[in-house]
Amino acid sequence: MPGPDPHRSVRDAFAAECTRLSEVLATLDDTDLTRPTDCPPWNLAQLLAHVHTGVGRLTDMLADPAPAQAHVDAAEYFGTAKFTPPVDADRIASAQASADVDSASRLAAEFDRAWRTTVAAVDAYPPDRVVRTRHGDAMTVTEFLRTRVLEVGVHGLDLAAALDRPAWLTPAAAQVIADLLTGGRDVPAELGWDRLTLIAKATGRSPRSAAEQALLDSAGLRLLSFGRS
Repeated sequence: MPGPDPHRSVRDAFAAECTRLSEVLATLDDTDLTRPTDCPPWNLAQLLAHVHTGVGRLTDMLADPAPAQAHVDAAEYFGTAKFTPPVDADRIASAQASADVDSASRLAAEFDRAWRTTVAAVDAYPPDRVVRTRHGDAMTVTEFLRTRVLEVGVHGLDLAAALDRPAWLTPAAAQVIADLLTGGRDVPAELGWDRLTLIAKATGRSPRSAAEQALLDSAGLRLLSFGRS
């Protein structure tokens, strides 16, 4: 009996997490957009602009000619080149410049349209279609979509914190993100972490204690790490 389709699992996780975020955005009012976040210097509108841009990137990438072959996977995508000071500065400035929406309802509608357009574009191509990122990485659609699940899910934790709401991370996205952060390995049972805790600890949303790091080290498990923005 064939196992789960990896591409379908990632595609469905992306759709599920974006659907959940769309539902949250529909509950916001205009005053929420100026709330500060734990991704300084962005306020909530600017962080959402960053997420919106990230969700929509794949549509344009699929419209471009396909590279001959993929060279990196999702884990390799989150390399040091993505978090150098110049790249971070450009990422921050881009979100600030594009966050010109002062209507929460309009922002919600634009995000909803962006992710649905991306899913439609993904569904129009085979999962092994190769795309090129803005950083020059050649990746399969499935692997790049995996990075989008992480971006939407992890920044969803930041948005929940800014809104003083419980985290809304969907189980499907949590699975994809946890597997990416750990390379598909189990974390030591002694840690007692569920997937939400693992994701928060791995991404700096929650600190890791010396004892927790020692358990990871003894298991030879190095978690994928990257910046908050």
